[in-house]
Amino acid sequence: MKTRFILIETSHAGNVGAAARAMKVMGFDELVLVAPRWPNVLRKEETIQRASGANDVLAQARVVQTLDEALDGVTHLCATAMTPRDFGPPTRQPRAHFAELTRPGAPEQSVAFLFGSERYGMKNEDVYRCHVALSIPTHPKFGSLNLGSAIQVIAYDWREALGGFAVPDAVPDPVPLAERADAQQVAGMLTHWEQALTEIGFLDPAAPKKLMPRLNQLFNRADLQPEEIHILRGVAKAMIEAAKAKR
Repeated sequence: MKTRFILIETSHAGNVGAAARAMKVMGFDELVLVAPRWPNVLRKEETIQRASGANDVLAQARVVQTLDEALDGVTHLCATAMTPRDFGPPTRQPRAHFAELTRPGAPEQSVAFLFGSERYGMKNEDVYRCHVALSIPTHPKFGSLNLGSAIQVIAYDWREALGGFAVPDAVPDPVPLAERADAQQVAGMLTHWEQALTEIGFLDPAAPKKLMPRLNQLFNRADLQPEEIHILRGVAKAMIEAAKAKR
């Protein structure tokens, strides 16, 4: 769905940059600022630094003077307000509301999220214009979120409702057979380590137990490459030399 983030009367340039960054990492790029404190806020150094590379979001962001201008084309408007307003829209948790917006068969909307000034939040008249007031569940005795943090939470929950992003496989691909050290290289390295562990007193040749077979299995699971064999043999050599130096 078409998504827009609207910041009303933002007073800190850094928060505009943080908003751009929060949006970009969740795949959103439409940012509108309503009457910000600094007319040139999109070009301020603090803004650019806090954006941390989300310069494309800043480059296409718009600055307008009224909320009416920012809402052009929007069909579903979400306030972000911790405190329910009398005569205001229903207050809901983001995830529950987003699930409703994206349920099968639901009409496609052009959604906008409104965030108020850091100093006083959202004005009642702006909240009244919205279809829902989103309240992020927080600790009941300390619920105040930084503007950038609030945008990140909303952007994340909305992206998840839209299907989310696939998480790359954290397990590295196995080392191809052609790049692995062969059995002879592993055996030679293990012999070197057996000598080193004996020199430093970690291995008792008279009672070796199952230390070397266990190390053999450990190194086999590691799918060592020849360069790594060289490193491990270098470690063994250093252990031997250190042990001899202490005699």
